[in-house]
Amino acid sequence: MTESARSDHLRVAAIQMVSTPSVTANLAAAGRLIDEAAGEGAQLIALPEYFCLMGRNDTDKVDAREQAGHGPIQDFLANAARRHRIWLVGGTLPVEVGPGVTDRIRNTSFAFAPDGSIAARYDKIHLFGFTKGDEHYDESRTIEAGTTLAAFEATLGDQPLRVAMSICYDLRFPELYRGFAAGGAPDLILVPAAFTYTTGSAHWETLLRARAIENQCYVLAPAQGGRHENGRRTWGHSMLVDPWGEIVAERDEGEGVVIGHIDPMRLAEVRQHLPALTHRVL
Repeated sequence: MTESARSDHLRVAAIQMVSTPSVTANLAAAGRLIDEAAGEGAQLIALPEYFCLMGRNDTDKVDAREQAGHGPIQDFLANAARRHRIWLVGGTLPVEVGPGVTDRIRNTSFAFAPDGSIAARYDKIHLFGFTKGDEHYDESRTIEAGTTLAAFEATLGDQPLRVAMSICYDLRFPELYRGFAAGGAPDLILVPAAFTYTTGSAHWETLLRARAIENQCYVLAPAQGGRHENGRRTWGHSMLVDPWGEIVAERDEGEGVVIGHIDPMRLAEVRQHLPALTHRVL
C-alpha cells in the first residue's frame, strides 16, 4: 500500500507566500493556495506569519487590526476552513490589544476547526529584534507580546493529533516548547514564520530540526519566501520535519504548497526506541 493510500497517515500542508501590502491581494493568493492544498487531500493546512499583510511600514499592520472573532481576515479563514472541512491555521494576523489601544497590536495565530469555529488562539510571545548593517527590525515598537501557550487537539479522520502553536522568533527559545509537556507532548509543532533571508539562511533549518528532535514530534513550518514589494527578502524553505529530524518535504522560494504525511507509527517508534521525553529531569 502506498503512503498516500494509508488511512493512518495524516496529510498536512504548509502554505508558502510572498505577501504584499494589499490585504485583498494576499487573501486571494492564500485562497488559491488553500484550494490547491485541500484539493491534494490536506486535512490540516497552515499559512505563514503575516500572510495577510507585509506592509510598507510597521504601522500598516496596526491600521489593519481586527477585533478577536470579528473582521474580514478572520471571516476569510473561517469560511475557507468550513468550505473545505479542514483544520486551518491562519499564520498570523493583527488583532486589537484592547479598547483605546491604537498604537500596537497582538500578532495572533488562530486555529479554525472544520466547522469554521476558532479552536485555539496564540499571541506571539517572543518579539523579533535584529540589527546588522542596514537591516533593522524591532517588533516591540508595534506589537504587544503574548503571555500564554496554546495548543489544540485536531481530529484527522479518526486520529487525534495534539498540535502546539508557536510563531517565527519563538523557534529560538526551546523552553517555550518544553512548556507544552505538562499537557502532554505535542505530536505536531506549528511554526508559521517570516524569517529574514539573513537569519533564515544561517539558522532556520537547524532550529526546526532541533525542535523536532528534542520534542520527538513533527514540525510544520509555513514561511514567507521571496522578495516583497516593501523591499524585504524572506528566506522561505517551508518544510515538514519528522521526529527524527529528517525533512519530509520542503520548498525553497516563491509561493506554493508543501505537503507531507504525519505517520502516528513513526511518532510511536521514535519515542519507544529513544524515550528521551520520559528521561527528562529538569
